[in-house]
Amino acid sequence: MTTSVERPQVVDDASTSPAFTARERWVLLVASAWLVIGLQLDAYAHATTPELETFWTPWHGVLYSGIAASGFTLLWIMKSRLPAIPTYQSLLALPNALRIPLAGMASLLVGGGMDTLWHNIFGIEKNLEIFVSPSHELIILGMVLVAMGPALMTATLPGRVLSVGGAFLVAISALFAVLPLHIYSLHATALGFYHLGTGRAEPNVFSTDGQLMHGYLFSTVLLLVPILMIGRRWRLPIGLPTALVSIPALLMHLMFASQGPWWPHLTVAIAAPAVELLLRVGNTLVTLPVTARWITLGLLAPPIVWGAVLLVGKIETGTVGWNIHIVSGLLTLTALTGAGTVLVVRSIQRLQPE
Repeated sequence: MTTSVERPQVVDDASTSPAFTARERWVLLVASAWLVIGLQLDAYAHATTPELETFWTPWHGVLYSGIAASGFTLLWIMKSRLPAIPTYQSLLALPNALRIPLAGMASLLVGGGMDTLWHNIFGIEKNLEIFVSPSHELIILGMVLVAMGPALMTATLPGRVLSVGGAFLVAISALFAVLPLHIYSLHATALGFYHLGTGRAEPNVFSTDGQLMHGYLFSTVLLLVPILMIGRRWRLPIGLPTALVSIPALLMHLMFASQGPWWPHLTVAIAAPAVELLLRVGNTLVTLPVTARWITLGLLAPPIVWGAVLLVGKIETGTVGWNIHIVSGLLTLTALTGAGTVLVVRSIQRLQPE
């Protein structure tokens, strides 16, 4: 959605620290890609290998070597910004765009150490346990913060328009930041195994139907937040919103539902560019205040995408599994969730120099 959001105050991290170089941003992007791809491989292995009950797997090797690669990369980026003997004050003076990935690395190291110990003491988690154990929570948090790094470093540069290379870097950084959350929220997502209701005439409150309805809302928030955050800082490049919706949907299918039909995830992937085109054309035809444009995105995009999933599901299977009360209420709730997400994200203060 092309908008002219209010011009943000440029973060002047360069006043206390050298500006981040393109080489630093791209090297960190590669390291974070190594890290997140390790998580995806590990998640795929757990989803497709029922008897995977050992810590010593190739996938854990990729994951933990990715942690090491990211850690050494952050040390390399810090080196030119710290005195020969670092102090607490010099660490605090580091740019916010670097302190956040560093906090993520600290979370990864604590979580990784805990995970090894946890498995040795309590065994290997299975099913829902994987998404709740404390060591895994710290690892996922760390991945998200480290993967944000390249985009945050790019945000310290002046200007409201991304170059082609900058747009690619920010898009990949955002994808790597949000993918761990999509994977980790598999128990509460609409991009997971279930897309349609169970078909019960009167769905219970605590049921698969209830879980899936919450999944639609949580996935709405998770898909919108990176688009909104990038849109607050830069003009959204054409195709970037589509990529931030379509790619997670397709990857979730490959990792967790590859034995099932493609239509649910393909529908999301195809609906995303259609919604982006609709809103971009609408912006050229209707003049609205900036905030109204973003709220319009929040109100329209979620029910159109999820409504398309339900419609295709009806065509493919003959039923959506829910009655008119639930379907209409669910789509209304996704619209309100989208608008609420817009209002909350637009109220978040941008990083300011210390």
